[in-house]
Amino acid sequence: MKTPLIDRRNFLKAAGAGFAAAMTPGAWAAALDTGAVFATAYVRHGGGYGAAVLSEEGRILYAVDLPDRGHGVTFDPASRRAVVFPRKPGTIAVAFDHTRRERPVTFACPEGRHFYGHGVFSPDGALLYATENDFDNAAGMVGVYDARDGFTKVGEFPTHGVGPHELLLAGDGTTLAIANGGIETHPDFGKAKLNLATMRPSYVLIDRISGDLLEKHGLPAKLHQLSIRHMDVDSGGTIWFSCQYEGATTDRPPLVGRAARGKDLELLDMPETALNSLRNYIGAMAANREAGTMAVSSPAGNSYVVFDTASGKVISASDMTEVCGIAPDRTGFMATSGAGAIARPDAPPVAEPDYVWDNHLLRVRG
Repeated sequence: MKTPLIDRRNFLKAAGAGFAAAMTPGAWAAALDTGAVFATAYVRHGGGYGAAVLSEEGRILYAVDLPDRGHGVTFDPASRRAVVFPRKPGTIAVAFDHTRRERPVTFACPEGRHFYGHGVFSPDGALLYATENDFDNAAGMVGVYDARDGFTKVGEFPTHGVGPHELLLAGDGTTLAIANGGIETHPDFGKAKLNLATMRPSYVLIDRISGDLLEKHGLPAKLHQLSIRHMDVDSGGTIWFSCQYEGATTDRPPLVGRAARGKDLELLDMPETALNSLRNYIGAMAANREAGTMAVSSPAGNSYVVFDTASGKVISASDMTEVCGIAPDRTGFMATSGAGAIARPDAPPVAEPDYVWDNHLLRVRG
């Protein structure tokens, strides 16, 4: 079958001219001077998709059009470029430079693949690694793209699991940690989850240079419907992961865990009230390494929960309607919602009612 890539060639051809919608020169200058900026995808109530760069004050500094709804964003400090990936089963990603030194670049995965919404750059910014679906073979893949040659795809290797979602680069610069969610999907069946009775999520470590599998860890059999989805690294280098549960809605399995090389996955205990507030669904995860905290958000539960990374204990739980995007800011977290809200540490929230902020928020400078 043909993927939606073929139907969107006109978008790819037109993307080079008049594609970016930047803010005013004054706002652009503010983006360069501000202490931090944050990138996120959005949907406009009036129609259309895009990605925006926000200031710490919640102002929109820069925006770029997207052909479809976006999902995760990754950033390369070397080139100062960000890449926003589409939500599955999208096939077109967009690289942009909010400082306007370079024009946006669009690129696509080949036929037989679609993106899973996340990616990460190599330490030197030369390569981009993206989670992908080999959907006819129900196999997770990592696509490798040359970031210095228009994001041409130059290789791929398996994730040794089904439904890979987020991936990140460990501190050694060569090891990729990948969350295989375990859920089989196929574009022919839309968003249908095809294997819930037999799904097997896993957490894997792969050498990004050789593609070799270094470690693979699963969950206990009774938790085989606990889909591992998102990850981040705390100040000590420990990788945390978070989950979405596909079993009975009355179950309350643990949703947050930690991973250490050579050891079984550790699932953390949570107070019942905090666990109930997440409604078996964590949509995003972010570390504040300076503060020693980790936050998880749940748009299904209208709440976000903050952990102390040293002890693994919950230190706060907050209500916020449709919250999902979350990123470190000063001693706390900035959070965005599907209701257009932007919550800031120690400051009144900002409302952008024309915008539906998408799942993820990434701090890209400062």
